[in-house]
Amino acid sequence: MKMVFVLFDSLVKKAMGCYGGSHIKTPNFDNFSKRAVTFENHYVGSLPCMPARRDLHTGRLNFLHRSWGPLEPFDDSFSEILRKSGTHTHLITDHYHYFEDGGSTYHNRYTTWDFIRGQEWDKWKAMVQPPLDRFKEKYHPIQHPTHDKDPYSDGRLQGMINREAYKEEHEYCCPKSFESAFSFLDENCNQDNWLLHLECFDPHEPFTAPERFKERYKTGYKGPIFDWPRYKRADADDILTAEMKANYAALVSMCDEYFGKLIAYFDEHDLWKDTALLLTTDHGFMLEEHEWWGKNRMPFFNEIANIPLIFYHPHFANLSGSRQKTLTQTTDLMPTILEMFGETPSSLVEGKSLVPVLAKNKKIREALMYGMFGAGTNVTDGKYTYFKYPDDMTKTDLFDYTLMPMRQKSLYDVDVLSESELVDNFSFSKGARLLKIPARRNAKGQPVGHLGQGGGYEDTQTVLYNLEEDPEQNHPFRDQKIESRMTLLLKKLMIKNEAPPEAFIRLKI
Repeated sequence: MKMVFVLFDSLVKKAMGCYGGSHIKTPNFDNFSKRAVTFENHYVGSLPCMPARRDLHTGRLNFLHRSWGPLEPFDDSFSEILRKSGTHTHLITDHYHYFEDGGSTYHNRYTTWDFIRGQEWDKWKAMVQPPLDRFKEKYHPIQHPTHDKDPYSDGRLQGMINREAYKEEHEYCCPKSFESAFSFLDENCNQDNWLLHLECFDPHEPFTAPERFKERYKTGYKGPIFDWPRYKRADADDILTAEMKANYAALVSMCDEYFGKLIAYFDEHDLWKDTALLLTTDHGFMLEEHEWWGKNRMPFFNEIANIPLIFYHPHFANLSGSRQKTLTQTTDLMPTILEMFGETPSSLVEGKSLVPVLAKNKKIREALMYGMFGAGTNVTDGKYTYFKYPDDMTKTDLFDYTLMPMRQKSLYDVDVLSESELVDNFSFSKGARLLKIPARRNAKGQPVGHLGQGGGYEDTQTVLYNLEEDPEQNHPFRDQKIESRMTLLLKKLMIKNEAPPEAFIRLKI
């Protein structure tokens, strides 16, 4: 078996023509959809970036047990399983979070890897005295560093410095990532038994693309660069809003064009006969829907949670152009990949292989659960979505369970570790006792030192949405009978996930 697995970051379904989008032209995503199977009810699991990747590697949800963090010593990574069984796995990524403290154990699970530098606040280009005044003129005030005494403590300054290196299109990270992929394929496409994991940080913010892509989405805006939103309620005027959306559209167009080059490579080298191709993302992004920008802080509406998945399997080429409505999520990719390469997932894997879905149109679950550490715990059965929150976000217990006490960009403080205890509550740790560490929170209940861009979680009300009658999730409601059923589904999933005792108490389940 040979496989190319393409993972974009923050690719919104509504941005793709094959999922009904019309504003952004995505001919290559759309053409691939006509050749592959397009999954319509594919969902996230753990959020955001690295928790999603831990789900992907292990086939297990992790958001009820800890925040953003590395693979744990007891985790079973699909890449490491394949590598040890003789399959060459190669990672190409510009997703710099792999090289921070909280993502530092993922890339070494691959046989080989290539890191493309320069995205967002990757600590890449060095300026001892950055031209702050020039940057403040060049970029809109919303993008300025927020700490005058220590501007480097705000990653937006590093992002500005990195962007000084982008002079020509080939110097951008997306083109360089695909160039690296074609180098791998030139060397290896005629060999057997390999997996290429091509991962592009785009179209994650900042929404920076070469001018020729922006030309397609003119807004009339004349001000400083405005392409890096903060995670906050929408409050910009119409022209600024249009400009931000246009910059996202331009970046999606670049992703689509370079993905098209991969499709052309498959055509030229006749890879369709024996090579699988899978396209997905880690999560979506709010582009002013529900009056929000970003992710993490708000409820996980379908703009974030219901994500694209388009899958070509050479053994099921007869399914080209079909649509699949089965409920699937990120955890399913790990057992799918293992089955394709002849490996059997362990009993600890919660995800379900998608191969039986292709072979027999098999329903693989009644419902699925998704969420983020310390935020809401959400469940959908495909008809209803249920956002379940504690009555008071500030007064319920919350703990990290880990053997890798690392946050996104730092190690845990010693004073925090001094409050930890060793517990052996979980079978997935394979007999290893875990550190149970109290999660310190701000006044609004958000774990301190984790994610959210400040301000805490908002709109934390338990509500239902009827996806059949209200697909845009504009009309929340409460219904005791429906909620009882959805709560039972959620409880079953939490038990299967070995949720810690306080998680049930927190949600009164």
